[in-house]
Amino acid sequence: MNLNPEFLKELKTRFQIVFSDLSLLEEAFTQSSYVNEHPELKLQDYQRIEFLGDAVMELIVSEYLYKKYPNYPEGKLTRLRAAIVCEDSFSAFARECHFDQYIQLGRGEEMNGARDRNSLLCDIFESFVGALYLDQGRQTVVRFVQQVVFPKVEAGRFSYAMDHKTNLQEWLQKSGEVDITYRLVGEPTTSNNQQFTVEVVAQDQILGTGQGHNKKAAEQVAAETALKKLQKR
Repeated sequence: MNLNPEFLKELKTRFQIVFSDLSLLEEAFTQSSYVNEHPELKLQDYQRIEFLGDAVMELIVSEYLYKKYPNYPEGKLTRLRAAIVCEDSFSAFARECHFDQYIQLGRGEEMNGARDRNSLLCDIFESFVGALYLDQGRQTVVRFVQQVVFPKVEAGRFSYAMDHKTNLQEWLQKSGEVDITYRLVGEPTTSNNQQFTVEVVAQDQILGTGQGHNKKAAEQVAAETALKKLQKR
């Protein structure tokens, strides 16, 4: 077993995850190039377990979106899921979890920069999810995704796929033209505060406030907040 003790410690401290079967975790982080260079270890690479993790992620994200956005039609839910369940997103999540540091690679792949390759990091994120599912079941995977993925959705990272601004405009203009303004009220001030804050205003009323990693994302969150308030009235 060649798992880095620091990796096991980080999983426990950051995510409260302790694997019962460490061979599943090792398999999830072992690329075929490493297997080929170490035949004496009789290891499996991550590909089969990644296949499972891909399906688990699609189901968990689909259920989350279905429940979170009860008024969204199928097409909009599909677009949003596609923005989350994709190579760019999964590779970013893998880096944020420091998974890139713990992949077992062959020497050639290491020298070719595979550790920074989005396609590999996406695969590793999916294979970790697959291993976690096999080791501890669906609910543990849901808790992990609630820590790593869903806060990014709620912070507006995928707002480009949702277009809450258009939805709010259509809602407000059911009975005629309404002037809608997005007002920037807060910008990043330190390296620890990278959030923009925006208010959406219509008919001299502040309808909602939102934060995001850029102004456009903050506007989408503000529009979503406003729309939820209006729909509850």
